[in-house]
Amino acid sequence: MKSFTAQIIYRIECEGLPTDQYEEQWRLVYAETDEHALGEAKKAGQKEEATFIDRHGRTICWGMLAVKDIQPIELVNGGLLFSMVREPEMVAAPLWMA
Repeated sequence: MKSFTAQIIYRIECEGLPTDQYEEQWRLVYAETDEHALGEAKKAGQKEEATFIDRHGRTICWGMLAVKDIQPIELVNGGLLFSMVREPEMVAAPLWMA
């Protein structure tokens, strides 16, 4: 079996209406091929879907939207699991600065 990271995206709905909230999860899956890894990621993501009542009495639905990415990884001490480069947007002329 090979190891893969799976990036899974969930949409959050409140009372049946989409919100501006999404959750991104990174999960570990084991599979023989990329295609099998995608299937395992879909199963893992669907298993985590949930509908519940929040503290305000609203029905919240956490539904899997997509498996965004699958990447093979090597599980060794110090092995890289995830890396991201972020580029900040510069503010040309701030209105106020501390």
